[in-house]
Amino acid sequence: MGVRRRVPPGSSERVTVTPRARGVGGDSHVVPRVLVLRALGLGDLLTGVPALRALRRAFPGYETVLAAPEGLAPVAAATGAVDTLLPASAPGRAVPTRLAWSGPPPDVAVDLHGRGPSSHLLLERLRPGRLLAFAHPGTPHIAGPVWTADEHERVRWCRLLEWYGVPADPDDLRLPPPGGDGPAPGAVVVHPGADSGARRWPPERYAAVVRELRRRGRRVVVTGGPGEDLIVDRVAGPAGLDGADVLRGGLPYERLAALCAGAAAVVSGDTGIAHLAVAYGAPTVTLFGPVPPRLWGPPAGTRHVALWHPPPGGGPPGDPHGRAPDPALLRIRPEEVLCAVLALLEVSRT
Repeated sequence: MGVRRRVPPGSSERVTVTPRARGVGGDSHVVPRVLVLRALGLGDLLTGVPALRALRRAFPGYETVLAAPEGLAPVAAATGAVDTLLPASAPGRAVPTRLAWSGPPPDVAVDLHGRGPSSHLLLERLRPGRLLAFAHPGTPHIAGPVWTADEHERVRWCRLLEWYGVPADPDDLRLPPPGGDGPAPGAVVVHPGADSGARRWPPERYAAVVRELRRRGRRVVVTGGPGEDLIVDRVAGPAGLDGADVLRGGLPYERLAALCAGAAAVVSGDTGIAHLAVAYGAPTVTLFGPVPPRLWGPPAGTRHVALWHPPPGGGPPGDPHGRAPDPALLRIRPEEVLCAVLALLEVSRT
């Protein structure tokens, strides 16, 4: 399974990610379609995998179209639950202003983007046969379930589908192994970047963890996404890393997937690579700050450690899109991260 071809960024042309029969009952002109809106980032798509797979099972024979950023087409293909990616995005986590939908209205539209009403209205403009979405005062004609703020992201979207009679398993998130070996099999992968400063643990603390792991004989690879080379260098330089152990510039999805799948452990903040590592079965140590792990954390288990120190007195969560590292994130010390990584490595060894 894979993307047939890429389209230029910003193009409205759809990308076919899985060959699929174009006819139903011998009619080559009529294919029922499910349109799913989740025009967000890598971690958002991966937390939506259980819901996407539930929709695939509930609507066999339908073409599943995912409205999401064009760069996520390889990830969508890897889920096995998407036929076509319809490029759609907006700055930040906003709702796109329009969708370049063509042909008849979707038979079913599913809002996995947010609580509404903007995302509801965007889909309603396409006149779908059915719309599955949460209830919202701004769209009182949609009789969906009530949105709950304090709910894990995977559970939320599965609950939405369950309300409409679609069985969904929040733990159905593993991806099949990527083909071929990664660039650093058996290494500890450290990813210091994140989309916002609020979720970036200080580089000097990552460097302290990397130095100690190397002193203990472990190979460590530092990686970052596009535009994060400076952050990568602020970890790699003080830790004495160079050459093949410093992966700058943002790896293509296939290499990043293989890197995670073959890692001894993946250490990062609450960002996309943490979800990718979980999807490929790698042990993870994830550092949480503004958002608690009960909302975005990995499944419970000995292979995943979520580090988080809530605000004293149980204050409200921080701003996940803030510019400065969240105070809760700064409460995590290098010694704590090192101990968590070493414990995971010991479990894996036995």
